[in-house]
Amino acid sequence: MNAILGYMPVPLNFKYMDAFLKGRPKHEKFDAFWRKHPTMDTGHRAKIFAPFDALKEFDENISSKEVQYVDKADLDEGKQRELNHQLSILHGYTFNGRMARANRVFITVECFVPCADEYNYAFELGQGRYETDYGMVLNVDEVKETLRLRTKIGEATIDFSDILSITPDNNRLFDEVPDDPW
Repeated sequence: MNAILGYMPVPLNFKYMDAFLKGRPKHEKFDAFWRKHPTMDTGHRAKIFAPFDALKEFDENISSKEVQYVDKADLDEGKQRELNHQLSILHGYTFNGRMARANRVFITVECFVPCADEYNYAFELGQGRYETDYGMVLNVDEVKETLRLRTKIGEATIDFSDILSITPDNNRLFDEVPDDPW
């Protein structure tokens, strides 16, 4: 006798022919087996067969290789002079904490962030990407050459050498005090 298993006939010498011919086990509701092994709801069954991440953070590491890194841009003399002028104005508004809180100068800074992934080719080349930060200026330290901002996620400290451009909030002048966006 040739039975059909799925789409193909079962060979006569099939090792489990007797179990196959019996079919699926049938249990009456509330018998001893059913009480010990009740049917599982669909949500829990789906969890059993759901895919899992065998290699933790593998997908994130692969997607991080897709980030396009660039060389750090060198500013020409005119842009560097303009940037230094803007930083000196910001320093005047924020030379101490009280002045920074009183003036509440909000800016957008485009700055260079070097590649931090030591396994990426861009790390060895000194490449990075340009990011935009928005926040209130807390301090302009001309000795350490850093700009400190309060952003939505915390504080950011940016080196002067990494700054590409500074834009006042909504193209306002530096002396106008914007409303608190937070």
